[in-house]
Amino acid sequence: MGRGSYRASDWAKLRSRISTSVSAEEIYANRITAFTPALDIHTKKTEGCKQIRESRDSEDSPESTPVIIGFDVTASMGYLAKELALNSMNKIITNLYKEKPISNPHILCAAIGDSRADNYPLQVTQFEADIRIIEQLIDLYLEGGGGGNGGESYNLLWYFAAKHTKADCFEKRSKKGYLFTIGDDASLGNLSPAEIKRIFNDDVPYVLSDEELLRKAEKNYNVFHIVIENEQADEEKIFRKWQELMPGKVTIINKKDISFLADIIYAIISVSEGKTANEALKSMDQNKAEKAAESLAYIEGPKKQSSIVF
Repeated sequence: MGRGSYRASDWAKLRSRISTSVSAEEIYANRITAFTPALDIHTKKTEGCKQIRESRDSEDSPESTPVIIGFDVTASMGYLAKELALNSMNKIITNLYKEKPISNPHILCAAIGDSRADNYPLQVTQFEADIRIIEQLIDLYLEGGGGGNGGESYNLLWYFAAKHTKADCFEKRSKKGYLFTIGDDASLGNLSPAEIKRIFNDDVPYVLSDEELLRKAEKNYNVFHIVIENEQADEEKIFRKWQELMPGKVTIINKKDISFLADIIYAIISVSEGKTANEALKSMDQNKAEKAAESLAYIEGPKKQSSIVF
């Protein structure tokens, strides 16, 4: 997947159909769609490699780069889903196309829930390069669940990226894509064989820890997490846990600054591609640059060897 190119006119047409006054649940699908891996399994619809998401080079995208953006859709996280649909996803795409920190971005969106409590804890779109990025984004289902069990299943996206994506970027050019998870909670810590079987229909012989899942995802992707600060009592503890798990790959943004999310993602990718912080921020106005700089301060620059190591 990933043909076509993103046009401002297509976005304007789509955006005109979405009211800012409605809830996130009214913007997004009120049903489960074909973008749910579990649905592919339950209905046994395996034609067309529905269990695999592919980012392939094409005439439109001769050097495609896969970018996965996963966001927490549990409980009170509707504001994040709404911001992505109304503003941030368009800004992310526009920034990447305009400033070109990576070549030919193909973006896949993912809705993340709780593998121990939700019916559909992971939903994924296809890798796309045009307005279908946002058309498929708003076709995801906001289950709004979560189990009150001390975390969410961000690790499902790491497993998915490692085992259920293919891309010319890393298969042909030994270059990594990008994976971001965004939310306000800790990760649940591991995935059991039963969870993986239920959600992906894969057989694994033992429990996979977050550390092992990250290592698997990081073979092909530069993996980052963005913690949303929303004045929870334990948010400092949550942020520390993420920093321990992913040192130099985790940052934080306050809920009230969520409109700067696209700028932060762009800045992280730019720095990871070798730009200095100043170079990454120079295209932004002062307000955006200041907010992005605060978050960027937690992110380490690239190591000398950033390509895939087999």
